[in-house]
Amino acid sequence: MIKSIISLVLLLVSAGLSFKHGWDSFNVKNHPESLKMMSDLGIKPAFVPVMGVAAIFVGILLLFPKTFLLGNILNSITIVIIMALAINAGNFKIALMEIPFLLLPLLMIWLKYPFIKTA
Repeated sequence: MIKSIISLVLLLVSAGLSFKHGWDSFNVKNHPESLKMMSDLGIKPAFVPVMGVAAIFVGILLLFPKTFLLGNILNSITIVIIMALAINAGNFKIALMEIPFLLLPLLMIWLKYPFIKTA
């Protein structure tokens, strides 16, 4: 039961972060520091809305048991890409800051979808 509660909390946090990052990608002009960080990583401003749609899509995938694993895999891949871009740009601080966010979907995969009976 405790494992399910922890899994549910992590699911809500991860889906919430995905929706927040997706929404912020559409409002990046209101956040010049985010736009600067993305340009430092080599992400073109025209690609930012595509990343926003992808983040919202991942958030939706996380909410359903049948797509939970796929959502976590896509979330992990996205984070690894951001870490690789940061290392390529020489910004090791961003790469290191992404480590807990990489551990989140991996931990969620291990805990499995909350409240699903397993044999």
